Amino acid sequence: MKHRTLPSLRAALVLALVLGSAKPALAAGPTAELPEAKRAAFLKLISRPLVPLAPELKPLGETNGLAFTHFSFAVEAGQRVPGLMVGKVGALVRRPVIVVLHGTGGNKEGMLPHLRRHAEAGFITVAIDARHHGERSKAGKGSTEYSDAILRAFREGREHPFFYDTVWDVMRLVDWLATRDDVDPRRIGLIGFSKGGIETYLAAAADPRIAAAVPCIGVQSFGWALDNHGWKSRVGTVKAAFDAAAKESGVAEPDAAFARKFYERVVPGVHDRFDGPAMLPLVAPRPLLVINGDSDERTPVPGVMLCIESARTAYKAAVASDRLVLRLQEKTGHKVNDDSLQAALEWFVKWLKP
Repeated sequence: MKHRTLPSLRAALVLALVLGSAKPALAAGPTAELPEAKRAAFLKLISRPLVPLAPELKPLGETNGLAFTHFSFAVEAGQRVPGLMVGKVGALVRRPVIVVLHGTGGNKEGMLPHLRRHAEAGFITVAIDARHHGERSKAGKGSTEYSDAILRAFREGREHPFFYDTVWDVMRLVDWLATRDDVDPRRIGLIGFSKGGIETYLAAAADPRIAAAVPCIGVQSFGWALDNHGWKSRVGTVKAAFDAAAKESGVAEPDAAFARKFYERVVPGVHDRFDGPAMLPLVAPRPLLVINGDSDERTPVPGVMLCIESARTAYKAAVASDRLVLRLQEKTGHKVNDDSLQAALEWFVKWLKP
């Protein structure tokens, strides 16, 4: 496969914007801030010096008309992102891409059923290992090293392994995909589950090149959860790091105040300036299908609705109300049902037209 060698113009423009822009005027609340200012502030927080992508590819063979490829690319000094790519054999035209993000403790291999499903529908499909997961961990599975990295972030106030670093990886993945002559860079979709669902809406908010997004069991208001005794389940996904941080801080029984401090250290702004109700509107007017369970303790419904109502205002203003849909699964906790997976596929087919 030949690759275009054009420079990463979008990433360069992003850095120029966030490093050289004037301070924006802020409105009274986090969701009232100008979208361009909020996006620039978020990009400034997560960006780091650009390095050459230096992609490496290894064909893995063909099965049932689908070709499988292992790849990797660089995102910063000492960090390469490994991934899997699946697509139909012999297709010579530019095609849309679906990027799939796994949840806590998962890996790219666990996303293979989703990759196959979307590839059979005509998409090129891609999954990557998040930071400290899969090939990017010594164990190759689980979340122990992820929790260790989050604890280091709490201690040192550097790096953002809890969501934000993977958002940067996704943006650099889009940079690489845009160089491929089998990819239509105007039709790149993103779907993620749980942790990956959070990363999906954050990445879509940060990067307008994401043409359509389906965050699954991830959209939520961290701020609402802190204010309404709904934070424990989400923190529980990284319980080892949270408990160790509390112990080192001399907190015997962590409460919402300590959870707020924990968030401020490891994911600055996630409960206010970059919370769901603030970031979801930045996806407008691009197609956005939100999938959540009505009994999911990690994404309490009142917080989900705050996000949706905020986004609806933006979509209405953009005359794009039909491009925002909430699929609230009845009697469902932290999972995505088969009919919702089918709805996600149909959403991508409708808007990205493989």
